[in-house]
Amino acid sequence: MNAKLPSKVTIGLPVYNGEPFLHEAIESVLQQGHTNFELIISDNGSTDRTETICREFAEKDERIRYYRSDVNRGASWNYNRTFELATGEYFRWLAADDYLAPTLLEKSVTILENHPEVVLAFSWVVDIDADGRELEVKRSTVNSTRQRPNERFRGLSEVRGSHNCEEVFGLIRKDILACTKLIDNYTDSDRTLLAELGLHGPFHEIAESLFYHRLHEKGSVTANPTRHMRAAWFDPKLAQKLVFPNWRQLYEMLMVPLRVPISLQERLLCYKHLFRWTIRRRQHLRKDLVWASRQLLGYS
Repeated sequence: MNAKLPSKVTIGLPVYNGEPFLHEAIESVLQQGHTNFELIISDNGSTDRTETICREFAEKDERIRYYRSDVNRGASWNYNRTFELATGEYFRWLAADDYLAPTLLEKSVTILENHPEVVLAFSWVVDIDADGRELEVKRSTVNSTRQRPNERFRGLSEVRGSHNCEEVFGLIRKDILACTKLIDNYTDSDRTLLAELGLHGPFHEIAESLFYHRLHEKGSVTANPTRHMRAAWFDPKLAQKLVFPNWRQLYEMLMVPLRVPISLQERLLCYKHLFRWTIRRRQHLRKDLVWASRQLLGYS
């Protein structure tokens, strides 16, 4: 019997009560032109038909590996769990309400294979509604291709404009992603992750609409409109605690340049950008303190 060859790509699909759109998400993976992949599904204690759907798919295709937690441990734990279980050379996340065009993996793998300096390949994003109707095609608004690390760091950590961090759903070199803190348990940790990946190397944007991002009333941002609510979505243990999401993000951003092997000059330029970043975020930092004061005083 021949030993099973390792997968080139791992797709990590974290899910919690994903029944409405999960079937379409999984089918979009199985329809990929690039077939050398494994699909890791981590179920965060779903109470709907998610488990049934996943087990039915896993029984039919050996490339699908299904894991289930008895309780909901939060989005941060679940996203990172899919990465911890990955064996592929390249890795990407897929939310249970999104889906992929059939050529996305093939074209993303080609970029990483032919351009060893590129750490992440992503495509244009198509926003769709709950019924799958196309709303908008979005191109990246960040400078993730600049030659110098500090310039990429500045572009990927930027908070102005329409940078909504959907590049985090691109195909990433697994060995480089392993050097990061992955998706941490605070709001906008995906922005911090992208900024750190950008210090390792440039991104590549595929000029085609190949990733479909669904906007609906039960989506993570819509259902958790404030940064404090999203902190509890990332980690349920934070629901009853005082949290300072903006201060936490500032601290984590300050740590990023220390973790990546870049020159002292590049590191200092990163901190120059972060000083300006902090000035622009000062009102948000103040809001954290006001919110905490109100909680301590018993105001809602």
